[in-house]
Amino acid sequence: MTAEPDKHSLEVAVPEAGGNAIDLLQAATNLPRQRIKHAMACGAVWLSSQGRRAVRLRRATRALQRGDALHIHYDPAVLSQQPPTPVLVDDAGPYSVWIKPSGMRSQGSKWGDHCTIMRWAEKHLEPQRNAFTVHRLDMPASGLIVVAHSKTAAANLSQQFKNRTVTKRYRARVKGDCRSLVEPVTVSTPIDGKQARSHIRCVVEDSGTLESVVEVRIETGRKHQIRRHLAELGFPIVGDRLYGDAQDADPDLQLTAVHLAFDHPDSNVRVVYEVPGA
Repeated sequence: MTAEPDKHSLEVAVPEAGGNAIDLLQAATNLPRQRIKHAMACGAVWLSSQGRRAVRLRRATRALQRGDALHIHYDPAVLSQQPPTPVLVDDAGPYSVWIKPSGMRSQGSKWGDHCTIMRWAEKHLEPQRNAFTVHRLDMPASGLIVVAHSKTAAANLSQQFKNRTVTKRYRARVKGDCRSLVEPVTVSTPIDGKQARSHIRCVVEDSGTLESVVEVRIETGRKHQIRRHLAELGFPIVGDRLYGDAQDADPDLQLTAVHLAFDHPDSNVRVVYEVPGA
């Protein structure tokens, strides 16, 4: 039995126009053709042309030009992953709103994008269309996320997030008794040298488990902002082994985006989405 190739990256120059990507990559890597095709479908193969940024190459029949370069980022562990199934909340045409499950990525890396909400939307919406990142949720977090389906909608929605006109609320189950938060608390500790502001209020406390549910509204969207601000307050999120208990047995981060409101990119009418029962 042939051993599974190790994780590696390789660049392959295209020597002449009309070459076939599968043939060139197979000659350079000795990988079976089916594995190369699978890596291509998963977004792990890129094509760069002179003067242009690299793009994912998914079609082996795409015409290649002399001077192009193929890049394969092969990681068996990544390519073997299967994405969990998100729930479509609304397909509004220029954008769609989903409930992203814990374990699904918001966007891909050079090693692939097949386990992302963006790729899922591209493959499962009808009619099929491109997907563009507007904002992100941590991979362990769940809840509402909006995906744009045109460059115009992506620019409009991204600007709304940048201008902080989008309303975002989250629910988190945390360790500790949140009744000490008599009034809503605002945490303004900078993150990575950038302004960050989170508004936190106690929703319910369970004395039997010494855990609480808190609601968080954020004005900014820094990396791990909610997780870091709650841990700073002494209320780490259940399942957060990075900022909370490293030995936490809960398999999932108990953080869910439950409310999302923004202006429709075409009509400018305010639209509101909420997770049922949250």
